[in-house]
Amino acid sequence: MSGTLDIVMDYAIPTALVLAAGVVLAIVAQWKGWRPTLAVTLAVGIGVRVLILVLSARDTWQPVDYVNSFQPAGQAILDHRDPVLESNGGWHFLPTIPYVYGLLLWLHIPWAVAGRLVTVVSDIVLIPLVGRLAGGPTARLRAFQYACNPLAILVASVHGQVEPVSLVFAVAAYVVARGPEGWRPPATLPWRSPRDFVRRFTHPLDEDRAATARALGAGLLMGLALCAKSWPVILVPAMLMLLPGLRSRVVSLVATGVPPVFFLLTLPVAGFTDWNKLPEVLNTIGLRPSDVRPITGDWGWTTLVSGGNWNLDPAPARIGQYLIYAAVAACLIWWRKADPIDVTIAILLAFMIFTPRLGAQYLMWFMPFLVARPTRWAWPAIIGSTLWASVGYLVLTQFPGPKWYELHSPWALSSLLVLPLLAAALPWRRTRPLDSGQTSVRSTPVPVGNP
Repeated sequence: MSGTLDIVMDYAIPTALVLAAGVVLAIVAQWKGWRPTLAVTLAVGIGVRVLILVLSARDTWQPVDYVNSFQPAGQAILDHRDPVLESNGGWHFLPTIPYVYGLLLWLHIPWAVAGRLVTVVSDIVLIPLVGRLAGGPTARLRAFQYACNPLAILVASVHGQVEPVSLVFAVAAYVVARGPEGWRPPATLPWRSPRDFVRRFTHPLDEDRAATARALGAGLLMGLALCAKSWPVILVPAMLMLLPGLRSRVVSLVATGVPPVFFLLTLPVAGFTDWNKLPEVLNTIGLRPSDVRPITGDWGWTTLVSGGNWNLDPAPARIGQYLIYAAVAACLIWWRKADPIDVTIAILLAFMIFTPRLGAQYLMWFMPFLVARPTRWAWPAIIGSTLWASVGYLVLTQFPGPKWYELHSPWALSSLLVLPLLAAALPWRRTRPLDSGQTSVRSTPVPVGNP
């Protein structure tokens, strides 16, 4: 066992050093006001992600879901089978990513690299997108800080979880929806009769047509985000807020549904599954509380119920699911006049606080948005989240079997220490576009230290 432990430590120690260096670089960049060129930023981002990918791929330890869930989904496509129903219960989303996995396996790329290749490439593309999302004079700084983001590196290069794929399309949807002129708070419009709304739909003005093109592109991109995983559905309301009127929002909402429906129908059309099994597929990837696997007890408030032990308990899962719905609704009300990126930050952080279940990769959801538009407590929240996740990825994995289970409980309970940092990082005082001291409403980022 000591030999295996030494091999794993060969992976964990350099990974931890790279992550620590990334945090230092990001904080120093903030302190010094660095504005690296995109070429320098991409060189740093690509270099560290590829380095950690190589270290992870060569290691004897591989994430359980990476081997037992993601690889069977790709293999199912290679064998012309349904990846949702015939991958040992390992894939609970649309078949989009398994199609890519299957292609890479067909190209005979070793799985230890192939699965991570998808996420690393997506996370690299996210780097300039975070800069675009930030906008303004600090765009290059925010892109560099995301290139150094330690949790993004862990999720993309070590775990191979597909969060970066969802995020690359979701962030792109925000950038497209906001448009080149930036976001402007909607003016208070007089009441319109249904006939006026219909006429505006059927006889659009030039500004309506321009917004419609943005809305269509943003909706299709957000739909592709949903094709990777189902959680970006909670980003749709804030994306719609970036669009100027009812017509563009309806167009974008309809467009969001097109890619998921298309990829769902590819299963029976391409012969991966029978038409009569589509209801079963939909149940497997459903978002209703009754459809979500009741895995609770290893994060946040549910650890107080379970003692930090992982279990299958439908009661906390159902309660937590409804708490999430209530928290999202509350955020939309409290931050209804705020910049949509602040609304997004609030929704995602509230999700982390109230969710009854969480994988460490979930903590990446808010990273691009919080890095692009940081609050006073943004980096304490980022560092705290990364430290907690790193213990799971780099420390607990050193201990097989019973010892891992013994250490898992205190690690899960320690997640309670992260929740106050997430709550502090909420944009509490940014309830209106000008609350942050901006002279413009083009989503100019707020520097650290100004909540």
